[in-house]
Amino acid sequence: MHKPQPEPRSAYKVFRTISTRWMDNDAYGHVNNVIYYSWFDTAVNAYLIEQGVLDIEHGSTIGLVIETQCNYFEPLAFPQNVDAGIRVARLGNSSVRYEVGLFAQGAPLTAAKGHFIHVYVDRATRRPTALPQPLKTVLETLV
Repeated sequence: MHKPQPEPRSAYKVFRTISTRWMDNDAYGHVNNVIYYSWFDTAVNAYLIEQGVLDIEHGSTIGLVIETQCNYFEPLAFPQNVDAGIRVARLGNSSVRYEVGLFAQGAPLTAAKGHFIHVYVDRATRRPTALPQPLKTVLETLV
């Protein structure tokens, strides 16, 4: 098994800047690990909303997280801006593996990187459903 390594900005397709908050730091003076997972959700879902392919209030299809993971390379801390790079590593019929790299603003390599997998389901039945074509079209640009 290989040891995960930091990646350059060029490994990601789009970026979103996220501001750290006072409450993100833990007793050790850096951002707590659980916050990184929140940033993954924020970066991906905000991008999908901005692209017009995710309606969190009325959409008939929603993404449920079935797997998540993160590797940490350098600490991040408040006050600091973080650039979240996004890419799609796998695009299935009803699932997507999103990969997110977190960079200290302006840094060339990831401070952390991770992934999560969404299975897209019908909002009412919670059964897997094919990715809607507009969503699939947007996601294909991130592969």
